[in-house]
Amino acid sequence: MKMTFYGQFVAGEDQEAIKPLLRRNQAFGVGAVLDYSVEEDLRERRDGRSRTSAAEKEMGGAEQKQKQYQAHQGFEDHHGGVAGAHTYFYTDEAKCDQHMETFLRCIDASSGSSEDGFSAIKLTALARPQFLVWFSEVLVKWRRFFLQMAAEQGQAGRAVLEMKLEVEKLQETLANLGIVTKAESQEWFMGESLGTSSTVDLLDWNSLLDSCTKISKPLLIPNRQTGQLEPLLSCFSEEEDLQMKRVLQRMDVLAKRAMEKGVRLMVDAEQSYFQPAISRLTVETQRRFNRNQAIIFNTYQCYLREAYDNVTGDVELSRREGWHFGTKLVRGAYMEQERERAAQLGYEDPINPTYEKTNEMYHRCLDYVLEEIKHRRKASVMVASHNEDTVKFTLRRMMELGIHPSEKKVCFGQLLGMCDQITFPLASIPLGQAGFPVYKYVPYGPVNEVLPYLSRRAQENRGFMQRANRERDLLWKEVKRRLLAGNLFSH
Repeated sequence: MKMTFYGQFVAGEDQEAIKPLLRRNQAFGVGAVLDYSVEEDLRERRDGRSRTSAAEKEMGGAEQKQKQYQAHQGFEDHHGGVAGAHTYFYTDEAKCDQHMETFLRCIDASSGSSEDGFSAIKLTALARPQFLVWFSEVLVKWRRFFLQMAAEQGQAGRAVLEMKLEVEKLQETLANLGIVTKAESQEWFMGESLGTSSTVDLLDWNSLLDSCTKISKPLLIPNRQTGQLEPLLSCFSEEEDLQMKRVLQRMDVLAKRAMEKGVRLMVDAEQSYFQPAISRLTVETQRRFNRNQAIIFNTYQCYLREAYDNVTGDVELSRREGWHFGTKLVRGAYMEQERERAAQLGYEDPINPTYEKTNEMYHRCLDYVLEEIKHRRKASVMVASHNEDTVKFTLRRMMELGIHPSEKKVCFGQLLGMCDQITFPLASIPLGQAGFPVYKYVPYGPVNEVLPYLSRRAQENRGFMQRANRERDLLWKEVKRRLLAGNLFSH
C-alpha cells in the first residue's frame, strides 16, 4: 500500500513521517491543509438503533419530523457511498474530547509545516450527530416559516435577502396562527438590531431563534396539508442545551490553539442533514475569532441547490457585524449518498440536477465572494477545485477586479496526489517569485486506519479519473520531450 495507493494519496503515518513531503512541497511554495484521516467505524448503538432525544419525544417522534432531518437507521453509518471525505462515529462525550485532542495535535503539526497553514476538522467528531440532525431541523423549519410568511406578503420570487417582513404584519400573523400573542411577540423585537426597524429580513429572523428556544412553551404552527398543529420550535431541553454548549466549547478550544499557533481552521462540510447546524455553529465561532482576520473558514458545497443563498446570507451577516468572512468552496463529496437517501425517505433531492448546474453555482458563489473581497477586503476564499476551467475563471476575475495574489485573500487547494499540473504552476512563477497561495489537502495516519479514506479515493467519480488520465498524458508527453532532447533528468 505504501508503494502504491497509500503512497499516492496519504502523506505518512504520523506527524514526523509527513515532514519530508511538507518540506518538499513548501520548497515549491505549496502549503498544507493537514487532516488526520483516521476513521473509527463505531455506531452510536451496537444494535444499530438510534436513541430518541428528549426533543424528538416532545415533538411526537420521528413521524412529525421533516423527512430530510430524521435520524434514519439505514443511514446511521453515514460514510456509505461517500467519495472524498472521512467520517467519525459517536460513542460518548469522552470520545468527542479524544477527537478534539487529535485535532489539537493536528493544529500543532500544521504550525510551522507551511506558511499560513490550515488544519481541517469535522463537527461530527465533536458533537453527537443526532443532535446535529435535530438542530438542523430546527434551523430549517425556522427558515421555511419565514419564507412562507414572505410569500403570503407577496414577496415570493425575490432573492432571499431582499425579502423583508413588516413587523406589525408579522406580529399579527403570529397572533392569528395562535403561535404567540402580540404582547409576547413584541418582546422578540426589542433587541438592539431590531428595535429601530419596521421590517425584518431573514438575518434578523434568524437572530430571534436563540430567544425563542428559551420560552417556556413550544411554538406550534398549523400544517396546511393535514390541518394539524405541529411544532415550529421546541424549547431546548437540558440535554440539547448541554450538547450545544459542549460543541461550542470544543470549537473554542480549537480556535484558540489555532490562533496561538498561527494556523487557520477549516471546518469541513458534511451531509445536508447535518449541514445547517454545522454552518450555524461555525458562524458562531467566526463571530468570535474572525474579528481581525479570517481564522475560521466555513465550507460551502456548491452542488446543493441552496448554496448561493447560504453564501450570500453569511457574507451579509459578516458585513453587518464587522467580522471577516472565510470560506472554502467545494463542489461536494456526498452526491451518491444524498440522492439515495432522498429517494428512499421521499424528500426533494437537495443536489443540483446536473454537473453543469453545479459548475454554474460554483462560479456564481465564487464571483460573489470575489466581489466582496474587492469592495471590502474583509473576505477570504479557498478555491478548492480540480477543475481547470474554474481555476482559469478565478484568475481572470481576480485580474478584472484588481485582486493581487500577494494580498492572500484568494488561495487554491487540491487533494494530495491529484492534479499536480494545476497546483505547482499556480504556486510559482519564473525567477523564483512567489505566486498564488496554493495548498494540498494532506491526509495522514496509520495505513490500516486510513483504509476507509483510501477506499473512497479508489471510488472517485469519472471526472477525477479523466483528470488523472490527463495528468498521466502530460507526464508522458514531458518524458518523451526530454528523451528527444537528451536531458531526461534535467528540470
